[in-house]
Amino acid sequence: MTRFLFDNVNLACVDGAAGYGLREAAALLVEDGHIAWLGARADCPVEQGVERQDFGGRLLTPGLIDCHTHLVYAGDRASEFEQRLEGASYTEIAAAGGGILSTVTATRAASEAELLAAAQQRLRALLADGVTTLEIKSGYGLDVDSELKMLRVARRLGEDFDVRVTTTFLGAHALPPEYEGRADDYIDLVCEQMLPRAQAEGLVDAVDVFIESIAFSREQGERVLAAAQALGLPIKAHAEQLSDLGGAVMAAGRGALSVDHLEYLEAGDCGTLAAGGSVAVLLPGAFYVLGETQLPPVDALREHGVPIALATDANPGSSPIHSLQLIMNMACTLFRLTPAEALRGVTINAARALGLETETGSLEVGKQADLVVWDVTEPAMLSYRVGVNPRLAVMQGGEWRRS
Repeated sequence: MTRFLFDNVNLACVDGAAGYGLREAAALLVEDGHIAWLGARADCPVEQGVERQDFGGRLLTPGLIDCHTHLVYAGDRASEFEQRLEGASYTEIAAAGGGILSTVTATRAASEAELLAAAQQRLRALLADGVTTLEIKSGYGLDVDSELKMLRVARRLGEDFDVRVTTTFLGAHALPPEYEGRADDYIDLVCEQMLPRAQAEGLVDAVDVFIESIAFSREQGERVLAAAQALGLPIKAHAEQLSDLGGAVMAAGRGALSVDHLEYLEAGDCGTLAAGGSVAVLLPGAFYVLGETQLPPVDALREHGVPIALATDANPGSSPIHSLQLIMNMACTLFRLTPAEALRGVTINAARALGLETETGSLEVGKQADLVVWDVTEPAMLSYRVGVNPRLAVMQGGEWRRS
């Protein structure tokens, strides 16, 4: 295992309640895959047999974390992008059989090998951006075999690329056509067959549900989350993206790790998120691609101390985006987050959204050595520029990433 000293670095530790936690002219020691020491260069322990490199004051951050992706699927929806620009709404496209269901058709028809090959390309883009941990959801299968197929591919991606992948079961993503008019029967299938199979095969780390007018009701969503908790699984929710059905409040009341999207969340409900300990995962990529105008209640989230995470929501329809650095810029320009909030949103708060905050997401002694060296000296640069990737080197679990 690598023993390595990062010398002469500016550390963005993101280890406090706010801000960068910036330590300039610092050093950081990695041993046995974890952070063993960090502090001022002048206090650096000098040891024999430790590989050491002077980085000339460059920035060192935790590895980036993409806590909400739909990376495994077949096909594309470029034609729907064109339709929206010609005036069709996301809801209208979905009602006409497009949207999620068009991806379901393609994903059901694809083999595991085909899904893996397609997802590898998308994953490489995220890895190039400095991502060391990501979540991948199912939800484009919507039958038992296809959902399990997606989750197996997600697990395989983590193994093949030596990156931390957490899997989220999202069987309640949309109503499949064979269950039209029988949503409650489909929820029975999700709760009684799909989810228990996924859990029994070790394919699921958390459970999500889409609570929306084009998906499932608050009551149906709660049935899925209750079934997940009965199996001992953490829960999450897509909620308040297109309307306010109360899904975020319900999920937070059940102790959800995160509630995601939230454009239509009422400011007065942010206290419930805080009380439930849920992270607000904002997805500016979907906001941008769909041409949304309703902003999430960022000021109220701040006021109540709700941790704000950011993610790509990488998917074929509403957010075909595979760059967390671009998402950081979007969060600042569209949602008026500060660059410090944006960095926290893709590190420590994203780790919280996955239940991994004790293992990764900040520069603290004992945490896993998932680290990125950037060819910049100031952390605001990561949100400031678009189209220039300053990633210099990535360490994953104490080992240098070679690709």
